[in-house]
Order: sequence, then structure tokens, then C-alpha cells
Amino acid sequence: MPLAIVAALGFFARGAPAQRPQLSANARQYVSVDSTIVALTHVRVIDGTGAPAREDQTLIIRDGIIADLGNAAAVQVPVGALVLDLSGKSVIPGLVMLHEHLYYPTGPGVYGNLVESFTRLYLAGGVTSMRTAGNMNGYGELGIARAIDRGERAGPWIDATAPYVEKPGLPLGQVYTLKDAADARRLVNFWADAGATSFKAYMHIARADLVAAVEEAHRRGLKVTGHLCSVTYREAAAIGIDNLEHGFFASTDFVADKKPDLCPGAGAGQAAIAALDPAGPEVGALIEDLIKHRVALTSTLTVFETITPGRPLPPGLDVLEPVLKQQFEERYAATQRNTRSIYPKLFAAARAMEVRFARAGGLLVAGTDPTAGGGVVPGYSNQRQVELLVESGFTPVEAIRIATLNGAIYLGRAARIGSLAREKQADLVVIAGDPSSKIGDIRRVELVFKQGIGYDPAKLIASVKGKVGLF
Repeated sequence: MPLAIVAALGFFARGAPAQRPQLSANARQYVSVDSTIVALTHVRVIDGTGAPAREDQTLIIRDGIIADLGNAAAVQVPVGALVLDLSGKSVIPGLVMLHEHLYYPTGPGVYGNLVESFTRLYLAGGVTSMRTAGNMNGYGELGIARAIDRGERAGPWIDATAPYVEKPGLPLGQVYTLKDAADARRLVNFWADAGATSFKAYMHIARADLVAAVEEAHRRGLKVTGHLCSVTYREAAAIGIDNLEHGFFASTDFVADKKPDLCPGAGAGQAAIAALDPAGPEVGALIEDLIKHRVALTSTLTVFETITPGRPLPPGLDVLEPVLKQQFEERYAATQRNTRSIYPKLFAAARAMEVRFARAGGLLVAGTDPTAGGGVVPGYSNQRQVELLVESGFTPVEAIRIATLNGAIYLGRAARIGSLAREKQADLVVIAGDPSSKIGDIRRVELVFKQGIGYDPAKLIASVKGKVGLF
């Protein structure tokens, strides 16, 4: 059997776990609903497709699958089902987020491996599937992904990204730097053999190295995303990259004196974006090119909000270890005092470009990026990202689709997850309110079902509160 087919079969085997896993005692302590048949009655359904909310619905979960879904008056509740009356409440699909991490800045130039606390927080926030979009800790997140699949740990299904595909230029000792294109091929194959299911190119990669990485990953049936700088978006699209991170914030396509294979600095690219008219022809031409090459864009507004003066303090800081909480609050205060920042203008321009990309037919997906200077806390930030999409101009149901079904489409898992429909996996979030009319209600998570098992977000959060940064 050809190697690419073997690799693809390996990915899909990991991508299709048993519907109701056998949970260990470690995972089961966070479970509040665990019944073979569950009926969610009189609930508002926001199905993730972008369609209007449907009132007074009943959703039947059987063996981890959505067995029935429809008007409460028409759907028969099976004998012996555990019945949850959710009058006045809503269900949405589990969030499918594509720029997440299992590490966090814990010191100058150091990122701590937080696989235990972060996976619990993601699940508590309603994330049932995620891609890590960059790995600072080697085997750690590959191991936690497998442990979650086996039911040993509580957390989302994880598309585990290999360590960064990067050339010299990033002052971080945790990042391996490529020697040449042959080394890029070796890195991709080494980590694919180790179990990584995704790859991410980083800021200083050269075009030849990106070509090699994309070719090898595609040969293995895997995808490549990128947070770029040295390579422009147009160049990466022509090479065959699958996804670009941070919307248009990382684009250097509009830097006037951009040199091939050299990063002019993130500031140069961002200054060029801030100076653009988001409705102008230059932006339209780049969007058209990305859509032609079927390149998805990941919106990560949460990380940029933390460094934009005038924006609110991010949610979830109380779960951080106190020193990390204080460090971020000091950075945030300094940001608010920066009267010369280009970020207010950049934040508005880049958001308008994301909306234009999506309205033109591009696949916009969502993530949060809990790195940079801190303050982006898993789970809380995923909810905030959906709120920010609405603030950008999407309707609530459009924003929910971007954070659910669009992510599933990118991952090639839309037949199983990403929307609420009969025969799909029972990954869904119970919300005390109506986020289809008031998007802030997306923070009011009461239950998170993953593969038909209902996790208690309060228990998950309590298990790590004040200790995030330690494990």
C-alpha cells in the first residue's frame, strides 16, 4: 500500500474515535451526564449551519450519536431515556477551533507545557475539537491527544501539530531551525511518523523549505498552515499551503520593499495593512487569489485584542497562577497607556478584511492563540472569539458557524462533527440563554457533551483555578 494512503488511514483511524469512550476515573470526575440515551427537550437549537435558531426542539442522544432531532411535539422520547428539560436554553455544536495551543508564556522567551490545565479549560469553554497550530513541547501534546482518545483524560479531540517548521530568526530556544529544504522534508516525515497530524510553517521559512514541507505533508495526507512573514500570502497560496493564520494580520504582501524569503518584521507588515483601505482593489485581488487556491484563513482576534489600546480586559484571568495573572495585568496596563499604537487602526482594518474574505466565499475559521504576552485563556477566549466575530459584522449564527462547521470542513470531519443533525456525533454545548440573539450568552455554558458524555464546566474550571501555568 502506498505510504500516503497508509498515513491517511492512520489519521482517519485517530480521527474517528469510538462514540462512547470508556472513561478513566481521572476523566469521569468531571462528568455530570453519562447515560446511553439522553433526551434534551424543549431546547432552542442553533445547528451551526448559519440557519436561524429553531425553538422548542427535542434532541435525542443514543450511544454518543444524535439519534433524532426535531420539534418537541413530534419527537418521541425513548423509554428509559435520561430527560433534561432545557426550556429557555440553547444548544450549539461543540466549538471546532483551529489556532489553539497547549503552552503559555511563563517567563522571558519560555513557554510552559500546560497540556493538563489547558485541555480541561478548552472543554469547559465548549471546545470539543481543536487543532494546536504549533507545538513548543515535542511529544507532550501528541501524548495528551492519545490519552484523551483513550478516555484517560478530559479534553477536546486534538489535531496535534508538530513542532514549528521554521528557519533561523526567531529568538526562542524551544524552536528547532531548519538547515535546508531536505531538512524540512526530514522534519515532516519524522513528526508524521511520531503521530503529528498537522504542520505549521513559521515566520522565517524560505519558499524552498515551504515547498518541501507542503509536498511531504500532502504526500502523507496531512495539511500545512502558516504564520508567515518571509513568504507572502500569494507565494504561499501558489505553493499549495492549506491555511493561513491570524487572518490578514501576518500578511507581508503589501510591504513596498519586501525582499524574497526575508521577513521585513511583523511591524512592517502590520503597518502596511493598517494603511490599506479594506474595501480597496489591492485587498480584493489578494482575497480573490486566496479563494482561487482554496486557502482557508484563521481569525484569531483574541490575541490581537490584548495588545490593542482601548479594548476590555480579557476574560478568565482568575484561573491563572497569580504571578502570571499579575504579569499580564501589568502588560495590559502598559498597552492602555500607549497613545502611539497603530493597533486600533490595524485591528479595525484587519477585521474588515476578514469579513470581506468570508463574504466573497472564502473559508474563514476561528482560533484564539494563547501565546504572545499572555491573557488569552483557553475556553474563555474561544467564547470571546465568537463575540468578536459578531462585533466585526457577522450575525451571531454566522459567527457560530465559523467557530463550528467551518472548522470541521477544514479538518475534513464535517460528516461527523461541526453541526447538529441526525447521525452526527453528539458534540454539543448547552447554554443558559440565546446566543442567536445575544452573543454574550455564549459564555453561559452549563454542559458540554463530547461523544454523548456531558461534562460539567464548573468542575473542570475548579480543578485548575489559580494554578494555570503550573501544569
